[in-house]
Amino acid sequence: MAGAPDARAAGGRGDITADVLAGRDVRLTGDAVVRLPAGTHTYPGVLSGEGTLRIAGTGTLVLTRDSDFTLPKARQRQQVRVQGGNHPYVTVHHPDPPAVTVERGATLQYGDGGTAGQIGHFPYNTPAYRQNQNNIRVDGTLRLSLKSAYNLGTISGSGLIAQPRFLWGTWDLSGTHPGFTGTIDNGTQAQAGRPEFALSLPGVRKVLNQGTWTVDTPLGQTVTQRMDFYQREYGSDINVQSRPGSKVVLTGQYSWADGGSDTDPTLSDPALNWRPAHKNINKRGTNIKGANVQWGDGTTDKIFMPGTAETVYINLLAARERSRLTFAYNGPVTLGAPIGGGVFHDTLSAPGQGDIVVKGIKGNDVTFAARQFYDGTTTVEKGAVLRLGSGKAGGDGGLHQGGSRYGLTVDGGVIAQNTDKPLVLSGISGSGALTQAGRAPLRLTGPPTYTGATTVRRGTLVLERGTLAASRAVRLTGADARLDLTRAGDQTLRRLDAVSGSEVAWGGEDRLTVRGSGNSLAGTLSGGELYNSGALQGPFTLNGDFRQAKSGELTVRAGAAPAKVSGMVSLAGRLTVQAPEGEAPGEAVLLDITGKHRATGTFSGLREGSRITVASTRYRLTYQGGDGNDVALVRDSSNGKPEGGAHSAASGSGPARAGDGTGPWVWAAGGVVATAALAFAVLRRRRRAGDGALAPGRHRAG
Repeated sequence: MAGAPDARAAGGRGDITADVLAGRDVRLTGDAVVRLPAGTHTYPGVLSGEGTLRIAGTGTLVLTRDSDFTLPKARQRQQVRVQGGNHPYVTVHHPDPPAVTVERGATLQYGDGGTAGQIGHFPYNTPAYRQNQNNIRVDGTLRLSLKSAYNLGTISGSGLIAQPRFLWGTWDLSGTHPGFTGTIDNGTQAQAGRPEFALSLPGVRKVLNQGTWTVDTPLGQTVTQRMDFYQREYGSDINVQSRPGSKVVLTGQYSWADGGSDTDPTLSDPALNWRPAHKNINKRGTNIKGANVQWGDGTTDKIFMPGTAETVYINLLAARERSRLTFAYNGPVTLGAPIGGGVFHDTLSAPGQGDIVVKGIKGNDVTFAARQFYDGTTTVEKGAVLRLGSGKAGGDGGLHQGGSRYGLTVDGGVIAQNTDKPLVLSGISGSGALTQAGRAPLRLTGPPTYTGATTVRRGTLVLERGTLAASRAVRLTGADARLDLTRAGDQTLRRLDAVSGSEVAWGGEDRLTVRGSGNSLAGTLSGGELYNSGALQGPFTLNGDFRQAKSGELTVRAGAAPAKVSGMVSLAGRLTVQAPEGEAPGEAVLLDITGKHRATGTFSGLREGSRITVASTRYRLTYQGGDGNDVALVRDSSNGKPEGGAHSAASGSGPARAGDGTGPWVWAAGGVVATAALAFAVLRRRRRAGDGALAPGRHRAG
């Protein structure tokens, strides 16, 4: 090489293939091209001067020494700015056209495993790294076989940029690269953002991550990376860091690849992400290091980390700050692995240090199909749903409550769906709703203060401490639904609905109070005393005592199954009887007292023997009906006036209608009170007429 001709004499402009293949230094004086024949060609020379370099052909060119040349000054327009004051970061504006181009079919390799072999020019005073002025277009393959830290400037093209595995160089991927639509094969280490620069790769669809992909941000900036990540071999991860006020948004999916090429890795079956593979080659992980991270942006329902504890690991760590992970999807997603706080794959060696948010996006329905292991708060925003447990065998979920930072705020909905392991929750707050829908019981061990509805679709909800008085309604909607209040504190419910076959249980010496309107009970209730101070509709079966306050109302249907009470009964307040759905019975038991006790007290205005009319049938009300101590209606054919005033029965739930005898009526002391203004107006008109009778067609007592 000592006798190599001068680069200019060798042709620094145009085709420089012969000089490069001969290993001669070349000084560029314009646009140059190297046309590589097949095979691998090592170049020990140096490129310098002004111009551009184009690599064409079908072979591979390996550079073993650093080269430094620039674009001609007439083509230079790039502006690099350092801003941010005490926290400087770099932005690139109006990027120069590429100084280096790798054409389709050709391969350019920087380095041979050492620290030299890059093409670069570094005129900028950029903090903490060197910004390359020589931008590069890759339509073929660029292989980065360097152990040093390096920067490629602005990249473009549709080819492959690859770094070999186990080669501990660091590629600083800085700035915005809208023109690169190819694939990145990260074999060891890519710094995809730092506090000194942000990264944007909007056109990249796939990254083959065989090492560590590290994302970081400058202060106060949001960095979004939309590509899918793939792994072929065990040992890769994605590390995410961020500065105060910043956020990293990942909208793709981190998956295993069992097929495809390096430029287009693929997975033949999504289910393979969930099943362990030989030698754990499909196990991959993410380490969130004091960062604010969001999975999804509300436009996708592909979860970022699909898999189980055997195929993925997720570490939520504290660094400068505690971490935060937000789920932001527009459809159902399942997290099958626990979030822990250990070191790499040993994720469960310590609890995670951070908080979880399920973002209030329409359709955002997140399932935790594994017991979580993070010490932090969980927030379900309005409009979102968090499911604890998948409802399938092996998919039970749960939250870690052993740390000092636990909290569960529900402004959307939480649905418990465990099938085998009991689920324990405490201290639920917020304006949202709680639903028990799993075969395994849900135990509430801390005082709940949430104000939304409580629903038991299936299985048992056990309240071991506190009260459900803040919940706007408690509903048992399944035939095997059970509410256990035997170990609760204040057993007051604002509204209670229970279908046939369901059960509510409370302490044998305690009182369960139902208040408010719309309480509908058709299930079984077991406890000390059921105290009705609101509006209650049967039929229910009560293994205990029943007491109705003066403010209470009991609604039953004549001829239907009666409410049943095994204990003592104390009556007051109002009684509403709905008309039978079929033929009027001769006797209608309204309240079946199955024990030996007789009821004490009476419904307001309805003493023993009061005559009333239900639809077209006249009855006497008795507290000694049925087997001798039941509240019942007995058909009465007497035409005499009713004792104690006229009383009419209710039918249905709509407004009263004159002339058909089917309007709803309620009894109160001193006479008939209509629940609809129309019926009341008709009654007043007839009384003014002086005949003392109801309107024609209206049925009256006696």
